[in-house]
Amino acid sequence: MTNNQIEEVVDRLKAELEAESATARLQTVMAAGMRPHDRYIDVLVERFGVEPDFHVRDTLTWALISHDRTLTLKRVLPELDSENPQARAQALHTLSKLGEQEAWPAITTEHLTDPDDRVAQTAWRAAAALVPDGEAAALAEVLSTQFGRGDRAVQRGLSRALAALGDAATPVIERAKQHRDAAVRAHALATEQLVKNPDAGFDVALATARRTVALLGAPLVDHVED
Repeated sequence: MTNNQIEEVVDRLKAELEAESATARLQTVMAAGMRPHDRYIDVLVERFGVEPDFHVRDTLTWALISHDRTLTLKRVLPELDSENPQARAQALHTLSKLGEQEAWPAITTEHLTDPDDRVAQTAWRAAAALVPDGEAAALAEVLSTQFGRGDRAVQRGLSRALAALGDAATPVIERAKQHRDAAVRAHALATEQLVKNPDAGFDVALATARRTVALLGAPLVDHVED
């Protein structure tokens, strides 16, 4: 295609991504992923922060990883610093799907403790997927500061990330079981069960852990940490 033709296609892509119908937007993104072009990358990433439909956002990521991975990574990384939480979350999700370990340093403590639950959950998942050898224990320490946070969905996301770290997560789980906060202790117990049996349902494990903590009415050991 000539430059003028490419510009016309890119402009049409931008316009079609603003269609009122989510189905129409989804079809547009799928088409961009099936026929990738370097010029589409900017347009797809720019849609991160404003696309309201979950399935379209997920397909944006699929389309991007169908493009040149080096170019996609370079374009996605700046979105981690966006003021828009949705853009940060979608960028983190895309990094986890790209699976490029060179993106690991870009996932910071600020992302892992982001006040927006969606950003934090996505950061936990991305970090657990990209963590290099020798860094898992340090990552588990940061993740452990989030024990007891949020609703069941948020807590399930943290537990799954810790479970993915395997033995590196054991010390922080054991320590959290001694915490003075009952919600933290219950979350740690549920995480321990998920580590032991990854196929177990988290909601059941959390409900059981909460009952256990309530019955004990105190930390599981004498030493209590803040």
